[in-house]
Amino acid sequence: MTTSNPFFEPSELPYGLPPFARIRTEHFRPAFARGMAEQLDEVAAIGACAEPATFENTVEALERSGAVLGRVCRVFFNKVATDTDEEIQAIEVEIAPRLAAHDDALLLDSALFARLDALFERRAQLGCDAEQLRLLERHHTSRVRAGARLAPEQQRRLRELNAAIAARSTEFGQNLRAATAAAALVLDSAEELAGLPADQVAAAAANARALGHEGKFVLPLKNFSQQTELAALDDPALRARLLAASLGRGADTNGPVAVALAALRAERAALLGYPSHAAWEVADRTAGTTGAVEDLLGRLVAPATANAAREGAALAEAAGVPEVGAADWQYYSERVRKERFAVDASVLRPYLELEAVLHDGVFHAAGLVYGITFTARPDLVSYHPDARVWEVHDADGSPLGLYIGDFHARESKRGGAWMDALVPQSRLLGDKPVVVNNLNVAKSPAGEPVLLTWSEVHTLFHEFGHALHGLFSDVRYPLLSGARVPRDFVEFPSQVNEVWADWPEVLAHYARHHVTGEPMPPELPARLREAETFGAGFRMVEHQAAAVLDWAWHSLAHGDAPDAGGAAAFEAAALERYGLAVAAIPPRYRTGYFSHVFAGGYAAGYYGYRWAEVLDADTVRWFRENGRTIRESGEIFRRELLSRGNSVDPLDAFRAVVGREPELAPLLARHGLDG
Repeated sequence: MTTSNPFFEPSELPYGLPPFARIRTEHFRPAFARGMAEQLDEVAAIGACAEPATFENTVEALERSGAVLGRVCRVFFNKVATDTDEEIQAIEVEIAPRLAAHDDALLLDSALFARLDALFERRAQLGCDAEQLRLLERHHTSRVRAGARLAPEQQRRLRELNAAIAARSTEFGQNLRAATAAAALVLDSAEELAGLPADQVAAAAANARALGHEGKFVLPLKNFSQQTELAALDDPALRARLLAASLGRGADTNGPVAVALAALRAERAALLGYPSHAAWEVADRTAGTTGAVEDLLGRLVAPATANAAREGAALAEAAGVPEVGAADWQYYSERVRKERFAVDASVLRPYLELEAVLHDGVFHAAGLVYGITFTARPDLVSYHPDARVWEVHDADGSPLGLYIGDFHARESKRGGAWMDALVPQSRLLGDKPVVVNNLNVAKSPAGEPVLLTWSEVHTLFHEFGHALHGLFSDVRYPLLSGARVPRDFVEFPSQVNEVWADWPEVLAHYARHHVTGEPMPPELPARLREAETFGAGFRMVEHQAAAVLDWAWHSLAHGDAPDAGGAAAFEAAALERYGLAVAAIPPRYRTGYFSHVFAGGYAAGYYGYRWAEVLDADTVRWFRENGRTIRESGEIFRRELLSRGNSVDPLDAFRAVVGREPELAPLLARHGLDG
């Protein structure tokens, strides 16, 4: 084990791709143990260095530390998300608090902090370049924010809190995985699924077979509230069952966990000198202050709810009822789109086949805008048979990195869509990037095409925007690499990339009927864009409701959290207080399944999607109106922003592209909220 553990030495595969064919579950525990021990020794050596602190012997040495731990963490947590099992979950429960303690040991090491503090005080005299100064500032700031200046007794309590937060976050995620699986609807006949396209009925049958329900049909839950099948299912009782299953999952198990996490985070914030966890988080983000976040959220509530009310009235008229409830909203929205805009989601899907969208859409757009190309590498073994590998080359033919696409749902995979870096880019370490995109698209039966919804097409383009952020990274130091930017900025590049999904030249290239090869009828894209405006009020309200719910939980002062059983009442009061208690529009995520903030890195940060969309909408306007070709604009966006990671202030990178401060008007216009 000691000599054969694949994490103990750098991978010899192209681009440092982890040697997945050799990695076994039994390798993780010893790799974590050695990785943490080695990094602690490395940091101790830095702190004990007899020579005066220099950038090279302190900051750069810190960047080189933890190689084994980095390799095992990236592979293990990718497996936790994509292909877990009981043994992996047991290791996760065991290792999460140990990793939290390890992080504390690094961040609170007094000898290391003394050297960093001394360097920071005389940073103007060090002769460092801009990226080195940025790196020094990031290391210093992260330690101050983590409690390096606290007294020993305060640090002891801080370590306890961090371990408890890590354990509770893991508990939340594992509870949610179990609750989501248990809440899937098992149906006896295809007739119950009337209204669903045939390929989705076939996928439900395949899901049932995979789960041991031969002859039945299973609708698994997506990670958000409004399940996509609600737009098509004809049976109102089944729609109500499906939405109830979605909204109710995790309430009993995760409500108390969410309360505990909010209380722990509030206590930690108070210990660090902040009035709330939200105040602590936002102080190191581009928003800067809680007031800035609350101002943005508040400005969008009135136009969003007014627009949603107009949409609701149109739906009620179409349904012939006084008002339309939450379970029926998407169903009647589709009816209105068909009647008003002649857009039928079921008619669109045959033109949106996964492989065509990927190769002729996503990859084609990347070539059009940035000049890069993709070559399949079936010879490279990934972490799961569904996960495929492509080699990426730059416009001049030089190697750029590897892209892994893992697009299908499975029982061992968590819900949602995301990007990860298995190898972050770093010129210091000589590493080129290896990035992963995950979606949760249902598999079709063998030999059948996988047809996407329009929303899933946008999700694929969105996540690929994150991948580009990682692939285009061109920085020296790992800490500043790729998408390691502030939480309220990280969604900006990915949201910009969504524009190419319906850019006329790109859409015409991929939107072809999967049987006949005929292009999507030319009138459909225009009608589709018009129809997208209808529903903007609903989308804005459900997203705003989730954002303020996250914000309310994490704006609590120490001692103000509700009791363990009070999550539902707290949620209801928060939505009422912010003017977003709209019965027909549940939050995109409710507390019990809000894994972004209770099991992920988005605590007090879900507003970041909207904050980043201000920048995104403004940048898309710049792409459309700056007078340059798409390729010229792409080069500017890549050079000034995508390649820079966190090596510059993110808003400075935005200004370098657009040439001014961001404006709100393009966002309002995008959602039809400017009238």
